[in-house]
Amino acid sequence: MRAARLIKMVLLLQARPSMTAAELARELEVSERTVARDVLSLSEAGVPVYADRGRAGGYRLIAGYRTRLTGLGRSEAEALFLSGVPTALREMGLADAASAARLKVSAALRPELRDAASGAAQRFHLDAPAWYQEPETPELLPAIADAVWDDRRITARYLRKDTEVARELEPYGLVLKAGVWYLAARVDGDYRVYRVDRFTAVAAYEGAGAAGATGATGASDGRFSRDEAFDLPAFWAERAAQFARSILREEVVLRLSARGVRRLPYVTERAAAREAIARAQAADGPDEQGRLTVTLAVESVEVAYAQLLSLGPEGEILAPGELRARMAAAARRTAAQYA
Repeated sequence: MRAARLIKMVLLLQARPSMTAAELARELEVSERTVARDVLSLSEAGVPVYADRGRAGGYRLIAGYRTRLTGLGRSEAEALFLSGVPTALREMGLADAASAARLKVSAALRPELRDAASGAAQRFHLDAPAWYQEPETPELLPAIADAVWDDRRITARYLRKDTEVARELEPYGLVLKAGVWYLAARVDGDYRVYRVDRFTAVAAYEGAGAAGATGATGASDGRFSRDEAFDLPAFWAERAAQFARSILREEVVLRLSARGVRRLPYVTERAAAREAIARAQAADGPDEQGRLTVTLAVESVEVAYAQLLSLGPEGEILAPGELRARMAAAARRTAAQYA
């Protein structure tokens, strides 16, 4: 731990002309007294670090000094490719590895290029969670992430509705979707998706090494042989599309104003709304009043009621009759409330 901190201090000083004790303490998450002790240890080890006193003072390296401790470790290199998703790194326990990797890359750059990382960070940022949600880190995410990185089988307990089931999994990859973590895993030769926050227990697989319950061969240490043809982004895109189609089991017919056409993709499932609008425009198009009649796939009448109510007068439900009656009743109650 201390050795890693000393290396990080050297890389910080190499990347910047000078740093105060307070700045180093903040970066290293230690006290200024610890910084002073670490500087002394570096000096005794032959690293030419010295302190400038005064208001503009701070710690610095002798001009021209370059450390050779810039080779990336495996975890640092892997974390570097995820550095655009800081929340994900932190939740998987990789924030320190990513920080060290970025410092090593900065230290290896020419002086005139060292501001590239901070320049990019100040111009582009990915905020993964959805609006109006306070994301919660699943307690077992770091353990699952370790197994994913290491291609190691796990035994897990998982909540399926109100029932807890046991599974032996080959964890292939993690996906962060709108602030929710999902695990893509192979089970009995088939690939499935699990919500990480529904796992109640995770442990390293302790079965025999030749053939586990998943049917794939693996080493005696519990590792499995990854299918190199597996493509996580492609797999997720296909499953996400299947899921979106599977939950849209009912249809609603509605007549939309021009403004309603523009708003529909923002109040219901976006792909379904755009498909419905495109079909209607290609078929009959708007009527003489400029209104477009669309047939929209929805999850249920209850969900459609909650979503389409926000269209107000920009959308008129034509079918099913049950939903039209509910909308009419809501409109009467609203009119009476504001009368």
